[in-house]
Amino acid sequence: MLNNELINALKTYTANMQHAVTLVLNTGDHPKRDELKQFLTQVVSVSDNLNLVEKQSPELRSPISFGLEVDGKFNGIFFSGIPGGHEFSSLVLAILHSSGTTLKLDESIQSLIKGVSKKLKFEVFISLSCHNCPDVVQSLNQFALLNPNITTEMIDGGLYPELIAERNIQGVPSVYLNGEIFANGQIDTGKLVDKLLTVDPEILNNIKQEALPQQDVTVIGGGPAGVAAAIYSARKGLKVTLIADRIGGQVKDTVGIENLISVPKTTGTELTGNMQSHLDDYDITIKEHLRVDRIEKGTIKKLHLSTGEVIESKTIILATGAKWRELGVPGEKENIGNGVAYCPHCDGPFFKGKDVAVVGGGNSGIEAALDLAGMVNHVTVFEFMPDLKADQVLIDKAQSNPKITILKNVASKEVIAENGKVTALDYTDRVTGEQHRQALAGIFVQIGLVPNSGFVDGVVDLTKHGEIIIDAKSQTSEPGIFACGDVTTVPYKQIVIAMGEGAKASLSAFDYIIRES
Repeated sequence: MLNNELINALKTYTANMQHAVTLVLNTGDHPKRDELKQFLTQVVSVSDNLNLVEKQSPELRSPISFGLEVDGKFNGIFFSGIPGGHEFSSLVLAILHSSGTTLKLDESIQSLIKGVSKKLKFEVFISLSCHNCPDVVQSLNQFALLNPNITTEMIDGGLYPELIAERNIQGVPSVYLNGEIFANGQIDTGKLVDKLLTVDPEILNNIKQEALPQQDVTVIGGGPAGVAAAIYSARKGLKVTLIADRIGGQVKDTVGIENLISVPKTTGTELTGNMQSHLDDYDITIKEHLRVDRIEKGTIKKLHLSTGEVIESKTIILATGAKWRELGVPGEKENIGNGVAYCPHCDGPFFKGKDVAVVGGGNSGIEAALDLAGMVNHVTVFEFMPDLKADQVLIDKAQSNPKITILKNVASKEVIAENGKVTALDYTDRVTGEQHRQALAGIFVQIGLVPNSGFVDGVVDLTKHGEIIIDAKSQTSEPGIFACGDVTTVPYKQIVIAMGEGAKASLSAFDYIIRES
């Protein structure tokens, strides 16, 4: 189960555990229980502060469920399934945090979670191949540690097919709260907090945090552009704060990266980790999992955060990137998580042996089709334009794959669903005008990105497409506010370009501060 390299790494991680943690495995029979027991036995073998016990407990779902105990009591963190793959890190962090390792959550979020007075029982349905799922599991695990009113359970959907069918789950992560759907699709800590505020808005009154001193530079966004801007600003000796829903941004969801010069091959997860490590080398205040709701213009700008905090700053660098573009057709939003998806790596396994569609013929669309072809029965690519926009090498691969059909010059019109599940996509042939219906179990939307600029509409000038208009020095229409990366008018949305633009924006902000002081 665990190789020597992982076991040695675990020994290092657990060497400084402050409190003993017991893994409680439920009793009973299940084809996977012996494998789970062997897995957990290896985990606890790395430290004298870890123990494994087997006992029947009403708090555990099935024979392949276990929970974490500290001082003889469950601490609200449960796992149903074998947390391997991407979820192995969720188990390791749960153990370390349960033993006293400091939580990496902003203090304002911690005080907010501690103020929850209602009983909240979360269930997180995941796939071990989903690279976004661990973020959700780990966030809710921390929520449970902060507040005894909160419990959370990771559930491997692959081991609970009856439960998946009962709840009509077709995408992960899928989060339930007290038995009702709470959130699904691409979720992060910030979105979980936002949705939690709708459940218990009074918790905003519990936030107690000392206000930051006036900042020289406040960077909004934690992707390649934002991280570069923050590091360059800190290297100038400026007071810097970085505010982001998550470090890494869209890059964190990228599986393979082969065009970052000097780095022949990496992944989004690895690059995000490297960016975080580089940030940690500098005196930068990082406020992750938070959102800027609005900005007040002026000589000193005021940023109003989703937690109610206000930060004053001499300059602002906008690096908020972009999000997946939606089709905007009937039936799309209503069926997100029930057949409509945006991440083929996360949700592809749910459509094994079924027919699916990919809408979009650019690089991301053709890459998604090639990826899905290895899992599903057949993939149909729908492209609006007469020609595909993807690189020729990808087009050649797709056209030679017998499991991929490509339809060009077609317009998607409506997502059809029955009994809570997608069954077809209606589309129009743009040449003949004929209407068609393609029977499908899933639709993966890959039609590009939309700038995350809504919160600065009216603060700085935007194009009709929502991009922030900047000049050659990353200056916006508002003095002291700069912008960089995918949210701007700079062409060619690439990681290496975003990093360079972030550095440029920082240098421009520094020059502005010097001249205005």
